[in-house]
Amino acid sequence: MSPDRVRSAQRAAARWPYAALDIAALKADGWTPVPFSEVILKVHQRCNLACDYCYVYEHADQSWRDRPPSMPDTVRDAAIERVLAHVRRHGLTRLRVVLHGGEPLLYGLDRLITLADLVRRSAPASCQVEIGMQSNGVRLDEPTVRTLVDHRIKVGVSVDGTPEDHDRHRRFKNGRGSFAAVARGIELLRRPEYHDSYSGLLSTVNVDIDPIGAYEQLLAFEPPMIDLLLPHATWGSPPERPAGSPTYAQWLIAFFDRWFTDSPPTRVRLFEAAINLVLGGRSTSEQLGLSPSGTVVIESDGAVEQVDALKVAYPGAGATGLNVLHDDLDEALADPGVVARQIGRRALADECLSCPVVGLCGGGHYVHRYRPGAGFRSPSVYCADLNVFVRHVHKTVAEGLRRRRSGAG
Repeated sequence: MSPDRVRSAQRAAARWPYAALDIAALKADGWTPVPFSEVILKVHQRCNLACDYCYVYEHADQSWRDRPPSMPDTVRDAAIERVLAHVRRHGLTRLRVVLHGGEPLLYGLDRLITLADLVRRSAPASCQVEIGMQSNGVRLDEPTVRTLVDHRIKVGVSVDGTPEDHDRHRRFKNGRGSFAAVARGIELLRRPEYHDSYSGLLSTVNVDIDPIGAYEQLLAFEPPMIDLLLPHATWGSPPERPAGSPTYAQWLIAFFDRWFTDSPPTRVRLFEAAINLVLGGRSTSEQLGLSPSGTVVIESDGAVEQVDALKVAYPGAGATGLNVLHDDLDEALADPGVVARQIGRRALADECLSCPVVGLCGGGHYVHRYRPGAGFRSPSVYCADLNVFVRHVHKTVAEGLRRRRSGAG
């Protein structure tokens, strides 16, 4: 679809930012875009699992069906050229490239290594390059992990708590649970000789399972980092709230309190972000805070898109109409959707701006603000949960600081 047709479709589906955001006025006021320092390469569009909540395959945007299952070499080479031109133009000293899918290991280990080596060889010496991969873990055998370590590719694995809880949703296409296969892959990454490639675990919050059981299972894998992800939802497709289950706030608080009491044995990105904001710092999580997003996605056909989570909103919600085969990445910095995720408070609803905890929650995840037709300038569909959660973190941290000062006195 041409950029003009994409813009027309976006305006119809989301008046804000696509029809209402005045980018020229922002620039006249001194705003400048933040260049892309994290690039997600969708090297393979298919997956060997059939997770029932997957935002790529089970929600509104089904564009994966029309894209090449595997990224062609011509697209790979164009993507690398465009990304590194962007790095040089903006003098970036750090670049993170994430190999993504679907399941990126379906792309082929040799092809992943070739891609990673091409990026590193072509990058300017002044830029530190990190290559990561987000995997479901089921294809992580010892030869694969050894090769990933040798080529300095870090691996994040998706896992959702105990075997029973994980297998409710993360199953093979024949209905068989995937926990046993995932656990074997994680156990390999835990070994000392392979630990350098173990970046952490990604886990989707499920209020229908025990948060402490999930905590204990994730900690048993000794991850360097845990990413807790609220299920992607919008006002048009709100999150499930099963009768008798805790709220999302209660679930997060139970997990947080156990983690905080344990004198954090591992990092939890969402919790670190909340604490940083309480202490006056910046957020490192797109789920909280107002830090500008410097992430861009390149699909297997070369399409330049915004974050995958937008696929839950409406068909084409992440589209820019650009493609690395014929467009420069800098052009994406002028896309209203990209701009909206970089302007902080100016992207928030009036209700958010008048809220006393806006500095802590930052309006929540941009995707979770979507209201059909109106666009992305509503409070988060998790607003009530975030309000309770960040207030709890604020209270817990404040009490901890008071106790420390009292003890020191």
